[in-house]
Amino acid sequence: MSASAARIVNLSEARAGESLDDILYRAENRAREREIPYRGQLTPDEAWRVCQEYPGARLVNIRTKEELVLIGRVPGAVEIQWRLFQDWDLNPRFLRDIRKNFLPTDTILLLCRSGVRSREAAELLAAEGFRNCFNILEGFEGDKNEAGQRVIAGWKVRGLPWSQ
Repeated sequence: MSASAARIVNLSEARAGESLDDILYRAENRAREREIPYRGQLTPDEAWRVCQEYPGARLVNIRTKEELVLIGRVPGAVEIQWRLFQDWDLNPRFLRDIRKNFLPTDTILLLCRSGVRSREAAELLAAEGFRNCFNILEGFEGDKNEAGQRVIAGWKVRGLPWSQ
């Protein structure tokens, strides 16, 4: 197992009897330790649990329409593109669409392919006054393995709900 794969496994270890407050506290600590401006960083497993148990928490899938169609989507997620395929330009309607769907006090969990674009979006939203944003680490597909395949981590690999 590669070092990055080992790190990912360690981040997602299930903790028996863990409360939702424990999960949120750990996510917030990850952000504080890295001096991140948004509220926290969640593993996919933690994000799913927050979606299920935290009233008002909403998952926002920020991948492109093409990714959603070709790779899969998370049922019930709000879909707002952060970047646009094929040039990967920022979506000029992103903030407008977020403001149309959410208040600055809402709890927003951001999901992209690997956790990079969702980090960028969380940083922008924090700068715009959205203080309850979480980045979902690993993303929908996770990082690539040595063969260039996205099969070592992420929402799909963790067996969380998705459809294609």
